[in-house]
Amino acid sequence: MEKVINLTSSAVPLPMEDIDTDQIIPARFLKGISKDGFGKNLFRDWRYTKGEEKAKNFVLNNPTYSGQILVAGRNFGCGSSREHAAWALADYGFKVVVSSFFADIFKENALNNGILPITVSHDQLAAIFSQIEKDPHSQFSVDLPNQSFYNDQGLHISFEVDAYKKECLLNGYDDIDYLLNLKEDIIAYEKKQLV
Repeated sequence: MEKVINLTSSAVPLPMEDIDTDQIIPARFLKGISKDGFGKNLFRDWRYTKGEEKAKNFVLNNPTYSGQILVAGRNFGCGSSREHAAWALADYGFKVVVSSFFADIFKENALNNGILPITVSHDQLAAIFSQIEKDPHSQFSVDLPNQSFYNDQGLHISFEVDAYKKECLLNGYDDIDYLLNLKEDIIAYEKKQLV
């Protein structure tokens, strides 16, 4: 995985609540076993018409909005436990998703795939949406070591992240990489047990 340490980017607003994993990546696209290529079908049924034309009113098709941060409404990632939802977001290029509530399984899947879910209050989320609406090119910064989300317009939010997952994101580790990083410590511990 790529490291997630510090990031400054504009944000893509998706102010809809209860976005489930089937809306993030529809089930008919879950045939692949590699993480690659899922981004092209991210929010497929919203991004394209039945005639496969780009839907003009969907935010990902609007050149005004871009960036590595997705700002979404409450209860993002609800529904099924499909990890493909995180794969699709990551493959599309999102590194951070901000919402006032995440489904637990989605949150874990995101963290396991190098995406930082940042939970903010309802009022903070409204303020972020308002700033993006006023200036779609507003830049937001993420400082993972200090667990801070902020911008130069006075927004400053401290967020929580599991210490183990934080270490994995900072180092670009998945669970196996993390264990391999501890290989020498594990070997030393095992040797002590044999004495």
